[in-house]
Amino acid sequence: MEAIDFNNEEIAEFYGIIGKNVAKIRKEKGVSQLELTLAMGYNSSGLVSQAELTLNKKHFNIEHLHKISKLLKVDICEFFRPIGI
Repeated sequence: MEAIDFNNEEIAEFYGIIGKNVAKIRKEKGVSQLELTLAMGYNSSGLVSQAELTLNKKHFNIEHLHKISKLLKVDICEFFRPIGI
């Protein structure tokens, strides 16, 4: 197997897709950032708000996505779909 060189821009774009999808689905379900954060077991909406916008290089990890998918009752794969599909 050949190694692939992933550039930072490509990775940032990938995290951006995930963040936008989480925000879109969360809003469709009528859940605020604070409600989601508290349900995930955190005390501040900073994690969700920053990860949705990928501010300060913050992003969701697989544990976050698992919890969010369960809380929003959506297949985790929905977070990885290209925007607009």
